[in-house]
Amino acid sequence: MARKELSAICLVSLVIMLSVPALGESNGSIYDLKSTVSAFEDARMNAEDLAFYLATHNFDAKPKGGHVEVNLGGSICKLTPNGAAPGLCSVEI
Repeated sequence: MARKELSAICLVSLVIMLSVPALGESNGSIYDLKSTVSAFEDARMNAEDLAFYLATHNFDAKPKGGHVEVNLGGSICKLTPNGAAPGLCSVEI
C-alpha cells in the first residue's frame, strides 16, 4: 500500500514540475526579446532557426514564411532574420 501512495505522490509531483516552465512562457517582455536577439549574430539563420532559438529561450515563437511571430502576452511582434546586419533579426511591434 505504501508503494502505491508513493507512486501517486511522485506522479503528482512530476506533473507539477513539468507544468511550471509552461506557465512562464509568455511572460517575456519586449526588452527581454530584444536582448535575446542581440546576444549574438548568425548570418545563416532563417525563420525556422530563429523560431527554434526563441522557443528555447521561453518565447512563444512561430515561423510564418520568411519571418517569425512572437506572442508577448497578447502583443504580437514580427521578427525578420537580417542576415549580415548586426543582431539576429529586425523587430517590428
